[in-house]
Amino acid sequence: MKYLIFLSLAFILGCNNVLHLQKKSIQNSTNLEIANKFIDAFYSFNRDSLKSILSNAENSQPSILYYQKWAECGNYKIAKKNNFIKKNDTTIICPITVKDDLIGALEIDFNVTDSFHLTITDGHIISVQTSSNDPKEYYEAREWIIENHPELIEEPCIGIWEGGPTPCECVRAMVKGYTEFTSSKQQKQ
Repeated sequence: MKYLIFLSLAFILGCNNVLHLQKKSIQNSTNLEIANKFIDAFYSFNRDSLKSILSNAENSQPSILYYQKWAECGNYKIAKKNNFIKKNDTTIICPITVKDDLIGALEIDFNVTDSFHLTITDGHIISVQTSSNDPKEYYEAREWIIENHPELIEEPCIGIWEGGPTPCECVRAMVKGYTEFTSSKQQKQ
């Protein structure tokens, strides 16, 4: 009888572990599906689609919606959709390598990888942060614009990354400044 109780208990605990692992596996695949939907929405350049998938990430919306329009107007094209990284049960990192007008204006052989860090809880994105591997020339050009041609970016880049009103004008001004930076470097050579 004790043996039967022990087997019953072991079976119940085993089933609980299997169910827990199945639930965790479903959650992981669901999180990857959500991450893929986010990337598809972002690079569709459809604001409504992106806003919908970010409906539970109100604090992230202004910067990510701004960034989407910036990317659209900066002609971001996916060069490579890298493997997503599962950092933990709620965080997926989505590295996307792109070609864009900013790096093109620098005339360097480089494609930037932008990474989206998604926090997903109960099937909803609740936060998005970004990081990038922009090359040093990107930052040098930005500083050069600030020092030599601040008038290019002062007005169009008001509220940059905080949901400002003119992401297209801002990225176009930056591309113009990056082009001038590259030209000034070439003249010095």
